[in-house]
Amino acid sequence: MSEIDETHLKESNACADIQAKFASYPVEAQRRLENVRSLIFSLAEENALGAVEETLKWGDPSYLVKGGSTIRMGWKPKDPDVIRVYFHCQTVLVETFKEVYPDEFQYEGKRAIVIPLSAYPASGPLSHCLQMALKYHSLKQRPLLGA
Repeated sequence: MSEIDETHLKESNACADIQAKFASYPVEAQRRLENVRSLIFSLAEENALGAVEETLKWGDPSYLVKGGSTIRMGWKPKDPDVIRVYFHCQTVLVETFKEVYPDEFQYEGKRAIVIPLSAYPASGPLSHCLQMALKYHSLKQRPLLGA
């Protein structure tokens, strides 16, 4: 786990399974995923959303705050040049992201933002998407989730 911030993982009380999962990824995937992970924790703190629950779901690191929708992320050997940030497919999250940010990201159906390892996605749009997921239950009745 040389390339991701081990201290950050330990300070957040992440379980050994999460640490091992991150360590199993190639270095570039670790970097991108750690960036997404850091954004999630920062947004939760900035928006006073409470503690972030960090677990493994379907074998991937997964993040949830009270009142939010689960954010899951990962890298797969069958598609080694990208990471994916997954959202619950029965929400309108990805549909909203596509409408608000049609050219910022690649999307996978109604469930994921696909980020090439070679890309440096603008943190503003990615932060906004993550924030909508973290606040989902308070936004879901608003047009375009309040975007």
